[in-house]
Amino acid sequence: MSKVNVFKFGGASVKDADSIKNLFNIIFNRLQNPTIIVVSAMGKSTNALEEILISKIEQKPFSSNYTIFKDYHKSICSELFPQNHPIFNTLENQFKDLQDLLNQALIPENYDEYYDQIICYGEIISTIIIQAYLSLMEIPCIWQDARDIIATNNDFRFAKIDWELTEQHCKSKLRPILEETTIITQGFIGRESSGKTTTLGREGSDFTASILASCLQAEAVTIWKDVEGVLNADPKRFNNTIKFDELDYKEAAELTYYGASVIHPKTIKPLANLGIPLFVKSFLKPEGAGTKIHHVKSLNTVPCIVVKDNQVLVSFKVTDFTFINESHIQQVFTVLEKLKLKVNLLQTSAISISIVIDEQLFKLEKLIKELESFFSIRYNEKLQLLTVKNQNEKLVKDLMKNKEILLEQVTRTTFQIIYKPF
Repeated sequence: MSKVNVFKFGGASVKDADSIKNLFNIIFNRLQNPTIIVVSAMGKSTNALEEILISKIEQKPFSSNYTIFKDYHKSICSELFPQNHPIFNTLENQFKDLQDLLNQALIPENYDEYYDQIICYGEIISTIIIQAYLSLMEIPCIWQDARDIIATNNDFRFAKIDWELTEQHCKSKLRPILEETTIITQGFIGRESSGKTTTLGREGSDFTASILASCLQAEAVTIWKDVEGVLNADPKRFNNTIKFDELDYKEAAELTYYGASVIHPKTIKPLANLGIPLFVKSFLKPEGAGTKIHHVKSLNTVPCIVVKDNQVLVSFKVTDFTFINESHIQQVFTVLEKLKLKVNLLQTSAISISIVIDEQLFKLEKLIKELESFFSIRYNEKLQLLTVKNQNEKLVKDLMKNKEILLEQVTRTTFQIIYKPF
């Protein structure tokens, strides 16, 4: 069999009927090789489902938000399909299943598990619609439940991949299908051993594409974005951005680690291990060259700027006049690992440990509860973390202007500040 190609389309690329027609145009002439198409939830569907969950936690009505979610997808279908198309009945069954789950009690201690059972419907519904539309347009393809392929542990919301079992599934279930037709599947979701749905972390659809590509030793992965490739900064925040024609795996991995949203952080490693190139292209300008991420000999020296929103600065201060040592750091990190909290920045002083983490529902309260008997704890919420890689003095000065900076950290190649946004 020819080498497999993996395409990944994010939420912005399937946000409405015209976008889905554009997806059809993109893939129409690009199916010469066996192809897997990984699709995210449509538009802001994941955010919409999260808002429903928050309303449920706060014991507020959520039926109007649920109706908006449902009508959004039905409206897209009404533009794509004739009125008597079976897609409408298929979706009604999915909406009914989702409604039944939403009517169940939500126990805060089991929030992560419940979250995964609900949030997966964004991807499931999206891919059902895409597969039906491509079939209507006479592109032979089948819908594949990613949960039957992506095997994980039960770390809900941040599930770890069972690589051996996932590879077995890819070879036994996907390869025979790919010899016959194109596969449409979901990003972001998997299944643990008892049968419950898991998710791989927000924006995890890129990672799904990478997992499938590595297990099938694919020719390449192409991620279709609303930008023309990997840029040195977010064009929505900064002017005069620079597009990279190519980027080394290591450089791309570092940018994702610091929070660059163009690619999910876990995407690079499986591809780099096998030398599978990753292309980042624009679904608005599909003929453009985009950015090729592969092994590159020359190092990048262009300054790269990454901003992460909704950050929390937490400081742990010892209370018994001792100095911070390795046991204090281990104590904090043991709890962070238990709560599945990633540290975006760490700084220690003689008597305190300061960390920057993403804001996550319930997690800060649990962190404080676990450690408040050992440390005096203070925190600031709603912050931004700015990272500059390959910084220069003038750029750093410009970026620091008029900011209330709470913490600063500089290395030879990286400059970081945590600050209150305006």
